[in-house]
Amino acid sequence: MATHFFGDTAVLTGRTMRHVTRSVDTIITTAIITTAIMPIAMMLMFVYVFGGAINTGSVSYLNYMLAGILLITIASGVAYTAFRLFMDMKSGIFERFQSMPIARSGVLWAHVLTSLVANVISLVIVVAVALLMGFRSAAGVPAWLAVAGILLLFTLALTWLAIIPGLTAKTMEGASAFSYPLIFLPFLSSAFVPTETMPGPVRWFAENQPVTSIVNTLRALFTEQPVGNEIWTALAWCVGILVVAYVFAMVAYRRKIA
Repeated sequence: MATHFFGDTAVLTGRTMRHVTRSVDTIITTAIITTAIMPIAMMLMFVYVFGGAINTGSVSYLNYMLAGILLITIASGVAYTAFRLFMDMKSGIFERFQSMPIARSGVLWAHVLTSLVANVISLVIVVAVALLMGFRSAAGVPAWLAVAGILLLFTLALTWLAIIPGLTAKTMEGASAFSYPLIFLPFLSSAFVPTETMPGPVRWFAENQPVTSIVNTLRALFTEQPVGNEIWTALAWCVGILVVAYVFAMVAYRRKIA
């Protein structure tokens, strides 16, 4: 049974990857501009326009805010996943898959794995541009592996969250619009400014939402500072979002194919 699932998922993932790479206009307008160019534009704007007005102590502003830009990159990328899944639903391909002897959940996992690959590419591009802008990290291999692990877990959690509107949205705009609050969330966190500078209610929200703990953990890993209990809070948020999103996505999927 497990072999059947993994084999079907691998074939379906190959099909989804080919579908993405064959659509040149989609790659340029959605995959590249939305998931890589927009975060890079934000990074350039914040560093060269606003960075001089924000006091981050001895840490350069680029080093301070990169973690937040990486999370925005992921949030932008998963919107494309919801869009692709919605288009599959509308094309009737799911009905054809149901008539075939394949693992049904493999269809969703194919979109999830494609999202992971696409987001990894976008993250690498953003980090490469940050290095050209002057980002430097003294982090060793274990710290970089921890950063990669957290980013992959966060991507997996948001991707399963994106599966829900991809299955349930009535329009193409509705399928991808869910990501707007996710992109905005880092602005109400410690990603770009210290939370100490925020007014009371906003500061309370910023310090108790998932992005802040994830950003603080990534920032500490980049600078080889002690992460303390912050990493456990970040992992708990990622795993919690992943589990809840997965359950609701599977419920929505079963209703669709029932």
